[in-house]
Amino acid sequence: MLLWVGLGNPGPEHARQRHNIGFMALDAIARRHGFSPWRKRFKGEVAEGALGGVKVLALKPMTYMNASGDAVQQAASFLKIRPADIWAFHDELDLAPGKVRVKKGGGTAGHNGLRDMQRALATADFARVRLGIGHPGHRDAVTGHVLGNFAKVDAGWVEALLDALADAAPLLAAGKPEDFMTRVALLTQENETR
Repeated sequence: MLLWVGLGNPGPEHARQRHNIGFMALDAIARRHGFSPWRKRFKGEVAEGALGGVKVLALKPMTYMNASGDAVQQAASFLKIRPADIWAFHDELDLAPGKVRVKKGGGTAGHNGLRDMQRALATADFARVRLGIGHPGHRDAVTGHVLGNFAKVDAGWVEALLDALADAAPLLAAGKPEDFMTRVALLTQENETR
């Protein structure tokens, strides 16, 4: 079983913020692939499904970003899921809007959700699906940028990205991150040219 964690903050006031693109990604994947309804468990909300025969538990921690690791650790411990089978979907300032990169392990680049997962799991050996939201240009503007809602002008690329992530998700579950990234890139380019 894989544990896919969307990083974000709970509550309707945070729902459209850039920081919540991890939640949005899991919602799109669960909807597209007929996962179970979301229910409260492991200090979060979970939905279960299968992608190409691989069981996936989607988890949206409801502990706020800075304490995301508590929910992840609880789920991983109870279900005996190794860090190597945990994937964090999160916003990434250092990628252009709509770009996606996948990597195993590594640093947190100042992302509090990743930092707390690393603390709770006592390792950095989990994978990350980095979802580009772009950088505001100056360090002092970062907090307002990530905690700000997507603008109306962003709606096109955000919807295209979420649709592409949902379409390509089985490739990620099958352990083909390169194919997943290629598929997402192709689908988002197709949507941009329409």
